[in-house]
Amino acid sequence: MKNSEIRELTNEEIVKKIEECKEELFNLRFSQATGNLEKPSRIKELRKLVARMKTILKERELGEN
Repeated sequence: MKNSEIRELTNEEIVKKIEECKEELFNLRFSQATGNLEKPSRIKELRKLVARMKTILKERELGEN
């Protein structure tokens, strides 16, 4: 998901996406611990996506004030 796509979403949608990504991240970490992880790069990808979404939310929050 690109930054432009994230910016088109509402704050509520972004928060929902963050929760979904965190849940998937948890499952991936669990798979990694059991040795069944097929795509280790997905963990890094998700962490960066969550950070980008949080950054955009913070920008909006600071822009409103």
